[in-house]
Amino acid sequence: MKHRTLLIAPLAASLLALAACDNHKTPTTDHETAGQKLDSAIAKTERKTDQLQAEAKVNAAEAKQDSSAALNDAAITTRVNAQLAADPKLSAIKINVDTDNGRVRLSGTAPDSEARDRATTMASAVSGVVTVDNQLKVEKKS
Repeated sequence: MKHRTLLIAPLAASLLALAACDNHKTPTTDHETAGQKLDSAIAKTERKTDQLQAEAKVNAAEAKQDSSAALNDAAITTRVNAQLAADPKLSAIKINVDTDNGRVRLSGTAPDSEARDRATTMASAVSGVVTVDNQLKVEKKS
């Protein structure tokens, strides 16, 4: 009998170990293996990376377009200021020139209505100007 107990105990332990291994050996459809989880995480990371790269390209293109527009506006403002400075009646007057997307706004004062109108004509002639909003006030003579 003693001999029989010695044989049954290891056999029972082995059967329990096999049963435990078998439960973890085959995953059910509800559970992913470690490899499947890793593959899923890699795919998700690749999709996110692709999305971020696409967004970065769009942002870079928009930034380039914005900086290009700002440079164009600055160049237009400079050219309009140069035109106004060349006019004898307007050169002595401080005229503010603001440009936004090719739309020029003139503000300040003009010595007379003729000079005010000439400022509009001169600004309109500058390359890249889309419209001119002339807000110049005619100086009152005392």
